[in-house]
Amino acid sequence: MQLTIRNLSKTYPNGVKALQDVSLDIPTGMYGLLGPNGAGKSTLMRILATLQDADSGTATLDDINVLKDKDAVRRLLGYLPQEFGVYPRISALEMLRHLAVLKGIPGAQQKEVVNALLERVNLWDHRKKAVSSYSGGMRQRFGIAQALLGDPKLIIVDEPTAGLDPGERNRFYNLLSEIGENVIVILSTHIVEDVKELCSNMAIINSGQVLYAGTPDAALTALQGQVWEKAIAKAEIEDYQNRYQVISSKLVAGKPIIHVLSETNPGDGFQAADADLEDVFFAKILAGQLTV
Repeated sequence: MQLTIRNLSKTYPNGVKALQDVSLDIPTGMYGLLGPNGAGKSTLMRILATLQDADSGTATLDDINVLKDKDAVRRLLGYLPQEFGVYPRISALEMLRHLAVLKGIPGAQQKEVVNALLERVNLWDHRKKAVSSYSGGMRQRFGIAQALLGDPKLIIVDEPTAGLDPGERNRFYNLLSEIGENVIVILSTHIVEDVKELCSNMAIINSGQVLYAGTPDAALTALQGQVWEKAIAKAEIEDYQNRYQVISSKLVAGKPIIHVLSETNPGDGFQAADADLEDVFFAKILAGQLTV
C-alpha cells in the first residue's frame, strides 16, 4: 500500500499558507514528518485524516481518492491526534468498547478485539481504571489502541511523544515500530529523536513546504563534511551567528558547542563534526529560510 500526495495546498482565511504544493510518496512502514511547531504538519495530518479540506492537489491511498472518498478512507484509518480527548470517569475497557461500536466492529467480535488491543498496548492490568487517571504514556498507549480498532491500513499519529518521560517514550517507540511493519504509519513530530529511532523514510517540512523527502541515511550522507563544531563562550554566540551559518547550539558542561554549515573548513578553531539527523533538520530549515 502507498499514499501518494501531489501538489497539496491549503491557505487559511487569515492568509496563512499552511501547505504549499506538498508532494510526497509514503510507502508501507514508518514515515517521519519532521518540522518545527507551525510548519504545517498538523494541517497535512488533518487533511489526510479527512477532518479538513485542501484547497487544491490530490492524495490517493492506492486507488482511493483520499480527498473525495472520505468514508472509504475512514474505514482504513487509525488516527491519534495531538490532543486526544478522553471521557472522565470512564474506564479504558468501557471507552474502547464504545469506540469499537462507533467503528462498526460486529458485536460478537468486540470483546475479543478490545481485550486483544488492551493486551497489545500493555494496559490489560489497568483496563478498569478511568483513562483520565492514566499517566501521559498510558494515555498515548490507549490512544494507539483506539487507533488500531478495525485493523487500519493507514495510521496517523500527531506529536505522539511530546511530554513523555524517557521510559514512556522508549515503550512508545517499541509499540510504534511493531505496528509499522505491515501498515503505513505517519509520525508527525518536531522531535528529531522520534524520526531517528523509528523511521526508514522521512520528510522535513517548514512554512508549509517540503524541504527534504527521502531516507535519513541519504540526508546524512549528503551533509557529511559540511558540519563543523567549536566550543565558545555564551557571550560570543551572537557574533558567531552573524559571521557563520550556525545551525545549532547546545550546552555541554555549561559551555555552548555550536555547529556551523560550511562546504570548506571555516578555520577559526573549528573542528570537523559527524553530522547527525538534528544537523540535517536545522540545515534544511536554515536553507529554506535563506531562499524565502
